[in-house]
Amino acid sequence: MTTRNIKTLHVRIYGKVQGVFFRDHTRHTAETLGISGWVKNLRDGSVEALISGEDKQINKMLQWFHQGSPSSAVREVVVDEDARPPGNNQFLIQR
Repeated sequence: MTTRNIKTLHVRIYGKVQGVFFRDHTRHTAETLGISGWVKNLRDGSVEALISGEDKQINKMLQWFHQGSPSSAVREVVVDEDARPPGNNQFLIQR
């Protein structure tokens, strides 16, 4: 039996990340990778996300955050590893 190494991260993404379908692409990417959590826009123009999954999938999601959606221009990704799991297996867009 293998033990799953689940990691949960709180992430802030800065740059041109609102109004470019960033949240929708984030949800699609997270669901494809089997990641749970949520994503939402913040008033300062950044995007905030909580991602939870196995190390390999989390690393792929972090790589995607640096790239972003086709119309976005990511300037900075800030990761906080001290985050609590989302409590469900879904990935949601919060408003």
